[in-house]
Amino acid sequence: MVTISDVAKRSGLSKSTVSRVINNHPYISKEKRELVQKAMDELGYYPNPAARRLRGHLKSTIGVIVPRIINPFFSYLVNSIEQTAYQNNFQVLIFQSNENKEKELSFLNLLKTRQIDGVIMTSIENDAEIIHSYTQYGPILFCNEYLNNTDVPSIRVDQSQGAYIGIKHLIEKGHTKIAYCTGGLFAEDGKDKDRNQGYQKALNEAGISLNPNWIFIDQHSIEDGKSVLKQILTMDNCPTAIFTGSDEVAAGVMIEANDQGVPIPNGIAVIGFDDQPLAEMLHPKLTTIKQPISLLGEKAVEGLALMMQKNNTMPENIKLPVELITRKST
Repeated sequence: MVTISDVAKRSGLSKSTVSRVINNHPYISKEKRELVQKAMDELGYYPNPAARRLRGHLKSTIGVIVPRIINPFFSYLVNSIEQTAYQNNFQVLIFQSNENKEKELSFLNLLKTRQIDGVIMTSIENDAEIIHSYTQYGPILFCNEYLNNTDVPSIRVDQSQGAYIGIKHLIEKGHTKIAYCTGGLFAEDGKDKDRNQGYQKALNEAGISLNPNWIFIDQHSIEDGKSVLKQILTMDNCPTAIFTGSDEVAAGVMIEANDQGVPIPNGIAVIGFDDQPLAEMLHPKLTTIKQPISLLGEKAVEGLALMMQKNNTMPENIKLPVELITRKST
């Protein structure tokens, strides 16, 4: 293993000079900095961030894994996490997984190499056993998502209740033919499993059969929403309402409906999820499920901070409530 002594020997400088360069000490000449950096590059030496933090040179750093930062939900969530972290003297690094398992693991490896001190995962691609194996290197907390059969703590929203009250609202409006967009399959530990259960519960209580032709899997974006409505309009037996799963998908449905001359809500009723500012900008204004995004981010940082303390206290699993915001699209 390469040490600071090896770097000093290769650069021809003293250990104390190398140490001052690594810790960004002032009054070190450009030439000496270049010599140290060249030696480090040649030897493949990387300073130990954990040791530097113990000496007070670095703040604790939180890694936050998101699937896609361009999704407004995750942008707002990251904003809340970063602001809360800053108030608690933490740095934040954002990692975008693009829902790729290997990419997610490459970020978790930064915990293994002690380049970050803890991880908040707002999305999960790998299995519980794989994720749990990284907890030996530092604390991991699930935010917004969770996995069964693991003791990794989670801060999340009551997604099942969100889908349930959304579908029930449409049923109370007289709809029995309801399309449904979801981020994942109807699996026991799949994405959107809680929402899917809430959807099925509302249908079962009303005695409405689930129509698989009206279920749209892996829907996330405005373009997805446009595509969903195009598919619906080709059906002989068209649904009269749609639970879109996000305000972005809802926006796509509504844009396409306007382009196709389909009136909302009389032609098709639309309900979103999140209550982003976008919801009030659409025409008509979007009925949606409001998630407490700011509180979700705050609680995630507080929970991880608790785990990062020396006693390694595990926070409680927290499930935050949701709220139906009724507007003109239903």
